[in-house]
Amino acid sequence: MASFSSSILSISTFLFLLGIVSAELSSNFYARSCPTALSIIQGAGCDASVLLDDTTNFKGEKTAGPNVNSLRGFEVIDSIKSQLERQCPGVVSCADILAVAARDSVVTLGGTRWTVQLGRRDATKASFDAAQNNLPSPFSDLSSLISEFSKKGFTAQEMVTLSGAHTIGQVKCSIIRTRIYNETNIDPAFATSLKKNCPSTGGDDNLSPLDTTAGVFDNTYFRDLVNKKGVMHSDQQLFNGGSTDSQVNTYSLNSAKFFSDFASAMIKMGNLSPLTGSDGEIRADCKKTN
Repeated sequence: MASFSSSILSISTFLFLLGIVSAELSSNFYARSCPTALSIIQGAGCDASVLLDDTTNFKGEKTAGPNVNSLRGFEVIDSIKSQLERQCPGVVSCADILAVAARDSVVTLGGTRWTVQLGRRDATKASFDAAQNNLPSPFSDLSSLISEFSKKGFTAQEMVTLSGAHTIGQVKCSIIRTRIYNETNIDPAFATSLKKNCPSTGGDDNLSPLDTTAGVFDNTYFRDLVNKKGVMHSDQQLFNGGSTDSQVNTYSLNSAKFFSDFASAMIKMGNLSPLTGSDGEIRADCKKTN
């Protein structure tokens, strides 16, 4: 369950590729058309462009640099969609499945709950280039992170809050090699422990957890940053003598504050440019357009 949950948190990041527009979503959108939708999604444990496989017309996002061999859980989404199609054919979008599953995965792993607004429709195309170039880089410095999130309407505080999703999930060796071998703002013993699974050459796809309590949604990520145990370069930038240090320190001491802020930030992220009304479609299969 942990690997699926961390994947969903990663998938929700793809909403970041979009701008912010107004749209009419509702928490009870499926109350009449598919009243069992939420329980089906929860039982299995954005515009969903990330789910699309490559076609002759476009190259999808699954194999973009930040995602290949890292973003996972697609088969679980497919299973949820199959169940929903049997129960309520042509009603529940893949995009809404992602949004609900992101929330439910956080709750399952001990985190906070928030109300998910529903009524999204699915994109009819995906963009490899957008996924490759527009997501914040794991090699970014603090100023770049603040700038990239600002472009989508997020404050520096919300950027730090959303980064707390790294309390679950894994990262490839190729992403952290420079940090654990060359950077100095890392606990030496911690760096040595990571090197066991990430050699100086080879093993590029070996995975390491993003914080020291893998599989639990808590504030350990922020405690790790205070102790110079940020796994990625971009993680440790949040606590490196800069403007976000105080917020990281607050979250490291106050998990309730982090949970409250995270719920608010996820609601905002979930409203990033959803397709509604007659835009897009309701896919029958999340891997391909109708």
